[in-house]
Amino acid sequence: MSSSPSEPGSSPRPPGTLKVGTIAGSDVLVSTSWFLVAGLIAVLVAPVVDQVQPGLGALKYVAGAAFAVLLYGSVLLHEASHAVVARRFGFTISSITLHFLGGMTAIEGEARRPREEFAIAVVGPLTSIAVGLAALALRPVTPEGLLLLAVEGLVVANLLVGVLNLVPGLPLDGGRVLKSVVWGATGNPHRGTLVAGWGGRATAVAVLVWPLVQEQVTGDPPDLLDFVLVLVIAMFLWSGASAAMTSARLRARLPSLVARDLARRTLSVPAELPLAEAVRRANDAQAGGIVTEGPTGEPVGLVSEAALLATPLERRPWVPTSSVARSLEAGLRLPVGISGEELVRAITSTPAAEYLLVQPDGSVYGVLATDDVDRAFRESR
Repeated sequence: MSSSPSEPGSSPRPPGTLKVGTIAGSDVLVSTSWFLVAGLIAVLVAPVVDQVQPGLGALKYVAGAAFAVLLYGSVLLHEASHAVVARRFGFTISSITLHFLGGMTAIEGEARRPREEFAIAVVGPLTSIAVGLAALALRPVTPEGLLLLAVEGLVVANLLVGVLNLVPGLPLDGGRVLKSVVWGATGNPHRGTLVAGWGGRATAVAVLVWPLVQEQVTGDPPDLLDFVLVLVIAMFLWSGASAAMTSARLRARLPSLVARDLARRTLSVPAELPLAEAVRRANDAQAGGIVTEGPTGEPVGLVSEAALLATPLERRPWVPTSSVARSLEAGLRLPVGISGEELVRAITSTPAAEYLLVQPDGSVYGVLATDDVDRAFRESR
């Protein structure tokens, strides 16, 4: 169970998911892998159902499937609590997805302060623990039979999920809690992610070791299913922790990306000026970018370097500069002071080869090329 930050605008429904409704203003998606685990739960629970309510026949599998739905209903409450708190901090929630290993809340953007990170992360496990304790309180007044079996299952599952999710390692919620604590203590969110990532890797190793000590702790020897589940969970933890650590290392280099420092000198020319003449003027001015102007002198287009190079030299005197320029649509004008993660989000949300950098008064400062941003990012390693 985890809340997963994502890039703004990344809301299309992922492949292999089915929308089943909305909660807390967010789409609720079910991954196709959920149906596999629901079937597995139904098969595993069926013998217990047969003991509690003999004579059901094939209906015992239906009862097992109903328990799987009930169990994932509490998982949905866990994820919805992440969504509600994140919304209160002003974040957009793309979706809540139920999958093989639980659920995930897709939160657009990153927490801005440690307390936001802490609150969004900790509320999920606390919700699961609250559901488990509520079910425990109902146990003494619940009649014997399938209903009691369901209540007891909710007690065990939710308390287990709540406590295990507080383990201090990414991608678990407890990892984000640890990240917020380290962030608050050091003032560095990337360091918090790295510490929590190592916690996640350590947790993955501990999970792998569990079958070796299971019999000594519980008295039950591990079977093949235990080894398979342990391997899947360990891989999930290790890959999630590693991805978070890689992202943190990349984000730590982002502050070095400043649009103003990467801007190319720019020449403004009339849109109908022959391309050959525009290139000649740009070479004389040692400009690395060309902007086309409208009748009143306002910038209307940005010459594409790729389109320019693709135009044969013999044709350039006969075609207007506007023929190789891209209209300045929304997202192609960026403030000259933009930098770091904000710069990366801007060029990710509107992919292009060049962007126009403008001053606070709207005047042209220069052209920012994506290739220059990529080069600066690689050189900052």
